[in-house]
Amino acid sequence: MREENDAIPGSPLSPEGAGGDRPSRGSLSEPGSEVGLGAGADAPYEPTLEQIEAHPLREIVTIAAPTIVTMTSYTVMQFIDGYMVTKIDEDPVYLAAQGNGGIVAWLTMSLLLGLTTVVNSYVSQNLGAGKPREGAAYAWNAVWLSVAGWLLIMLPVLAATPAIFDSLGHDDRLRQLETGYAQIVLAGGVLTLCGRSLGHYFYGMHKPTVVMVAVLTGNIVNVIANWVLIFGNLGAPALGVSGAAWGTVIGTAFELVIPLVIFLSSRFAREFGTRAAWRVSKRHIADIFRIGWPGALMFANEMACWTYLMVALIPKAADAAGQSPVLANTAGWIGLRYMHLSFMPTVGLSIAITAIVGKCMGMNRPELAASRTWLAFRLGLAYMGLCGVGFFIFREPLVDLFVSNDTSQADREQIILLGSQVLIAAAIFQLFDAIAIILSGALRGAGDTVWPGVATLVLSWTCIVGVGHLLVATAPTLGAASPWIGAAAFLITLGIAMLARFMGGKWRSMRLVKNPPVR
Repeated sequence: MREENDAIPGSPLSPEGAGGDRPSRGSLSEPGSEVGLGAGADAPYEPTLEQIEAHPLREIVTIAAPTIVTMTSYTVMQFIDGYMVTKIDEDPVYLAAQGNGGIVAWLTMSLLLGLTTVVNSYVSQNLGAGKPREGAAYAWNAVWLSVAGWLLIMLPVLAATPAIFDSLGHDDRLRQLETGYAQIVLAGGVLTLCGRSLGHYFYGMHKPTVVMVAVLTGNIVNVIANWVLIFGNLGAPALGVSGAAWGTVIGTAFELVIPLVIFLSSRFAREFGTRAAWRVSKRHIADIFRIGWPGALMFANEMACWTYLMVALIPKAADAAGQSPVLANTAGWIGLRYMHLSFMPTVGLSIAITAIVGKCMGMNRPELAASRTWLAFRLGLAYMGLCGVGFFIFREPLVDLFVSNDTSQADREQIILLGSQVLIAAAIFQLFDAIAIILSGALRGAGDTVWPGVATLVLSWTCIVGVGHLLVATAPTLGAASPWIGAAAFLITLGIAMLARFMGGKWRSMRLVKNPPVR
């Protein structure tokens, strides 16, 4: 891929605006060079290639640790949100409503979230090529795309949400709760989209601490808002599940404001042209779409399949076996809460490896990108492998943690049984999921997005939807376990496919930056 030569007159992307770029060796940041929120811009550390290659683990930990903390923090927030709604009363419907409403909202956002992830790739490759000022316009145009997507996609879906849940045939109480939750999250979705767009800019600039601080702050605010709004503390009305949705929106606002303030700060404006690059640019939007559409398709498609599995296929499978659809749905969401604890830190490592590979490719060093990827690969396998062992051994007490003490004994036993089946399936596919997560991030950093996107689309529909329905029809006695067998088949085959693609090496010849340095 190549960037065009045209630029916005007067912006840091035009010849007259790019004069502030200093020659760079395109090296990765030395630990300590990113102190606080955006430090290191006045006197950047420039290690040699030999110094970079001498400390690969330190380099990955430096870049990945804040990103992993960020993704783990998101997961902990979801975990706490789920736990708090189970304490409203003994009815298990609240966790199912929160999960169903949340996944429909995320499905609606997924197309834009997937599209804007390539901001990381463009920013990091320009950083590696010694042109860090080129990245700001990608961040701005991702923000404009986010606002447009919220107006044109999310608000219409918000209006259609009651009809969407009506079509699924859920009982009246579940339908009312999940609709309310989804509508609130969709209304605040523009905050999420803009915050994630700016986050990918800071990941690409190898400044993930900015995002980490924002997310930790937002999550603390979210928990406090949940405590106030779910249960009606401090004189507030007790909103129940809707209170959890408002807590999410309030916390997300903090996640946006902190990186936005830093992005527009005088330091970043001076060093990286962040204020001057605000204009809508057809070239940069075209760049984002050129390599971003496969990621958008991949993420949206995968979210669609998982949404279908959770809100439609699992209740259908449970009903066919004489199980309670609501209890099966609740058990599925409990299992997913633990899966998030497993794969979200690995997603953080994947985001970091996208930035690292992108910078290495901007330096014209594909062999360095490969060595860093394999190191992250081993780290991801070790972590998710341990999680899989824990899921299998401790599956029953893990599920029981989310069951209210006031739940009837019969319902408790069924939730634990169904949730344990979910965790057994998760234990089986953990290593393959780690492979897919890490290597898709590495391929994205190199600009290889089309093949992974198509592979994900084909495999998800074949396995999650196709195999799931086949098992429901041919082996109804499996009950709510049958959709999870299809999900396991998807993640296993996806991991194998991503491994084959990465080892094929086509990504080594891909470039997003014109005329990268010769090393």
